[in-house]
Amino acid sequence: MNTKIFDSQNKPSEIEKEVIVDFLYTHLEEYGDPKKDIKKAIEYSVKDFISFGGFTMLITEDEKIIGATVVNKTGMQGYIPENILVYLATHKDHRGQGLGKKLIQQVIDYASGDISLHVDAGNPAKQLYEKLGFTNPYLEMRLKK
Repeated sequence: MNTKIFDSQNKPSEIEKEVIVDFLYTHLEEYGDPKKDIKKAIEYSVKDFISFGGFTMLITEDEKIIGATVVNKTGMQGYIPENILVYLATHKDHRGQGLGKKLIQQVIDYASGDISLHVDAGNPAKQLYEKLGFTNPYLEMRLKK
């Protein structure tokens, strides 16, 4: 297994971006978003447009993605964590092998500052996040306009 990190200094090609988008779209399953939103988060992470940046991290095996995560910097500190883990998915054929834990641990080690994430209450990954120290101190409320 190898880890690859894309950021503002090491950007993915358009083809690599599409492969990452397709992977996340497929393996996030019912917890995912439309491909255009996934692509936007990746482009934010590598500063393809004006943003605070972040990184996209892949775990590969035999040149194929088996785990991927996208982390965006928020530009904030203290009252809002410096980073938000936007997407994390493991290949459905590699689940239950500790890959998600390994990927999150690498994100924690690599990111500077605190990390927040959104997780659906019924998502089985919620237990993993809690084991790694993530807490749920707030109830999120949204107004969609």
